[in-house]
Amino acid sequence: MPSIEIDGFPIAYAEAGQGVPLVLVHGTLGDQRSFARQMEPLGAAYHVMSLSMRHCWPGSWFEGGDFTIDRHVADVAGFITALGQGPVHVLGHSRGGHIAFRLAERHPELVRALVLAEPGGELDESLGGAPAAGAQAGSFAAGAKLIAAGDIEGGLRVIAEYTGGPGAWEKRAEHRKALSRDNARTLLGQMDERRKPYSRAAAERIKAPSLLLGGAQSQPNFGKIIAALMTALPDVRSAVIQRATHSLNEDNPGDFNAAVLEFLQGR
Repeated sequence: MPSIEIDGFPIAYAEAGQGVPLVLVHGTLGDQRSFARQMEPLGAAYHVMSLSMRHCWPGSWFEGGDFTIDRHVADVAGFITALGQGPVHVLGHSRGGHIAFRLAERHPELVRALVLAEPGGELDESLGGAPAAGAQAGSFAAGAKLIAAGDIEGGLRVIAEYTGGPGAWEKRAEHRKALSRDNARTLLGQMDERRKPYSRAAAERIKAPSLLLGGAQSQPNFGKIIAALMTALPDVRSAVIQRATHSLNEDNPGDFNAAVLEFLQGR
């Protein structure tokens, strides 16, 4: 399994295809395998690299303070820089969408085009968010508490239901449950990730052409983030993936991959 060392830590990745690089960034409880259904279709047109964020599988979790948004943004920036192939396309899902957003905000020279698939987080007041929303943080803290106490399934169920609604964990395919179990303890690190809410000023700093993807059956909070960012990103469009929840790249990979390829064509 290939990896690139960034600040003393190996960032492992899966890859497929040739050509312009397309870097994929997974979300909470995920790893490079989160994009298994994207590798071959997107690899037909691009050199696709699906990263495993620091401490996610095949890495190992340990107690420490380096499982933060800033650290992961720095890791992705270091990875792209190490490629030495100029600006690349970047696709992030959920928490990975937040990482990709911050990457494009802070390192515009590294991002050719940006795809955000239901980026996770909260909105600040400049984008219509409540002064003290925190719904996601509360749910994730509850899940982390259960995991810390040894109730892995219970903790993962809480997270799955926040992102996918009641019964989401039970409906989830076994291979996806296994992936979450492999990364369950990273949620303990995520509790101190210091994720800032999205702001209008931050969105307006992103100059890369952007695509926002949402699932037609997703929870309303993700749609609110997409709607808000649509008003602030300078060069943006959106698409809805039918028959899909928050796990849109897994629920309907055909339409998801087609939307990504159509957007990236010629960029």
